[in-house]
This record gives sequence, C-alpha cells and structure tokens, in this order.
Amino acid sequence: MATGQIETADVDLYYTIRGAGPMLVILQGGAGNADGSEDLANHLANQFTIVTYDRRGLSRSAPIRAEGYEIATHAVDIARLIAALSDKHAFVFGTSIGALIGLELVAHHAAHVRALIAHEPPVLALLEATTREEALRHHSEVIETFQRNGIPAAMKMMVAMSGLDINDREPEVPAQTLAADPKVAAERSADLQHFLTWDVPAVTRYQPDIDALTAERSKIVPAVGSTSQATLPYRSATALAEVLAAKVVEFPGGHSGYILRPKAFATKLDEVFSQR
Repeated sequence: MATGQIETADVDLYYTIRGAGPMLVILQGGAGNADGSEDLANHLANQFTIVTYDRRGLSRSAPIRAEGYEIATHAVDIARLIAALSDKHAFVFGTSIGALIGLELVAHHAAHVRALIAHEPPVLALLEATTREEALRHHSEVIETFQRNGIPAAMKMMVAMSGLDINDREPEVPAQTLAADPKVAAERSADLQHFLTWDVPAVTRYQPDIDALTAERSKIVPAVGSTSQATLPYRSATALAEVLAAKVVEFPGGHSGYILRPKAFATKLDEVFSQR
C-alpha cells in the first residue's frame, strides 16, 4: 500500500492506494478516515486499484478552515483526487455521507465516474413529508445532544438511527473496541468532533440536483443493507431508487455492513461493478 497527499488551495487530501486493476474509490461513512474500511479494501485489492482517503477535516486532511462545508465541497475534493491519480474514470462506492458525496460527484463531475454504488445515502429531501420531518427532527436532536452532552451521547443516537447491530458480523471480524493507543483515541475523538460539528449539519442541508442525477441515472446503483429495512437510511435509498426509476441492490448486513461483513460485501461489490 502506498500513501500520498493531493495539494489544493485550502486542504491537502491524504489518500492510500493499493491493489491492481480498474480504480475503485471508497467514500467512507460517518467519521471514517482512509483506514476505516481496511478489511474491505484488502478483500478487493486483487480485482481493483483501491483508493481510500481522509475526508477534509479528518485525521491527516486538516484544512485551513472548516466553516461553510457542504456536500458539494467534498465532491470537488474527490473529483480532484481521481483526476490526480488517473486519466480514466473510476468506480466509486459510497456509504452514508460517502454515498451523498458520490451522488454529488455524479451530478456535477460525472466524467470522473464509471459507476457509483450509493449505499444507504441519507437523502432526506427525497423522503415522504412525514418521514422527512421525522428524519430532520432526529438530526436536529443529534446536533443538540452533541452540543449539550458531548460526543458519546450524540453518537449513541446516530447508532440507534442507523440500526447498527454489532453482533451482525462475520466471525473473523472482532467486536469494535476503543483504541488503546492514546494518540489513535485522540485522533478518533477529533474526527468525531469535526463530523458532528460540520458534516452532520451539511447532510441535513443537502438538496440533491434531481435533474442532473436523472441525466446520469445509468451510472447510479442505489443500495441497501439486507437487515436495514426499519431504518431511515434504508428508506432514503429506496426513495432515491424511485426518483431514478432504478432497481435497489441489496448488500450483506446493515448500514455498516462494509465494516462488519467485509468479505461478503466485497464479493457483492465485485459482482455489481463487473456488470457496469
């Protein structure tokens, strides 16, 4: 695995690259950095050249300023990253906020994308009115809880919203534990602080460009987790599929299936991308 940084005017984006074959960029969910999907990346490295990165504001991609972040800002970063690493378009897998970034990338930088698997993107604007109001209320409560009670209380709410079940995992995947290394733990805390301060509000504000997405619908694969049916992310993905008149593809596990079921998830990603 090689690492590097792409320099821009306001942020140096840290990335990793491994494997061989067509480029596949992984856009993490939550506050996940370039290391957050390590098992998935390793399972795919025989079929693809895998690129992961630290989203601006996280870990090794510290920007000059954080104010005013939007999903579109992250999409510009990914377009620059793909262009810097390859003269061809790339496969893209995005999950949660990463799937929103992927949708924005397809909508406004489509030349960089061969195909996007958008796994449970929280496109709240596409939800039916009552469900949308519920989702917006939950997001507001998460932000207020973070401001009042801190990171653990807010993340507990986010985990509940996504329906995460830590026991729904492959046998070789250990239960998630807090990092014992104080440096790693401090970095994780800083990433969560940034995520809750800037990225969660950006998700809440996001308004998809429906016309642009519809024009590029052939590149977009809406995806859900096989155990996510009762969650808002699942409903958002199915709402996206309805707008695009697209078939929803089911992936192993729930909202975090790419972390908890990386082997089966990688097999499904390879299967879907091989058809594009």
